Amino acid sequence: MKQGVPSRLAEPPREGGLPVNHPCHYRQLTLPVGDLWLYAYGSLMWHPPFRHTDAQPALLRGYHRSFCIYSTRYRGTTAAPGLVLGLDHGGACRGRAFRIPRADAMTALEAVWQQEMRRCVYVPRFLPVQLSSGRPRPALTLLANRNHGGYAGKLPEEEVARTIASCRGERGPNIDYLVNTITQLHEMGVQDAHLHRVLAAVRRIERRHGAGTERPA
Repeated sequence: MKQGVPSRLAEPPREGGLPVNHPCHYRQLTLPVGDLWLYAYGSLMWHPPFRHTDAQPALLRGYHRSFCIYSTRYRGTTAAPGLVLGLDHGGACRGRAFRIPRADAMTALEAVWQQEMRRCVYVPRFLPVQLSSGRPRPALTLLANRNHGGYAGKLPEEEVARTIASCRGERGPNIDYLVNTITQLHEMGVQDAHLHRVLAAVRRIERRHGAGTERPA
């Protein structure tokens, strides 16, 4: 009987939910010399799945924070996608930069890819960020992938609010993601007017539907 090799055994190994030879896999990145800096602007600010030795407020120019990514797992489903944040072209964004020891870089990237990059809905890029200490650093940044089916584009704030008010996924209601992000930014001394307008619109929707009590974040 002829023995064949199952095709699945011939596939390249998978790390971070992707084959290691995939173009957006972290092993395809050219890491800078020394420790790794990672720029966070959404859930990674308050849910970093890696060890770090420093975390500072940081400014990224040329991109802005936007609810432009559909979530079909953590904050929504395939039937009712929620919305999470991405970095889209234009403006500037205040977020948080984490310093990851070089020895921990691969472990940290594996965790980030498992959490954020399983669908390749983001494009990893090294971009300069201005740290609160005043020093510019190249930091790994996840940009919205405009060529991905999960890219929602620029949605009206009322549509964003309706989606967030009604959706939930494996990690809970979509609104908790919004509230957690606002809370983290507030602790950093950052007020994102767009996020506050969306939250106010969500609360109006909740009041109209008799759900005015806040959910735990």
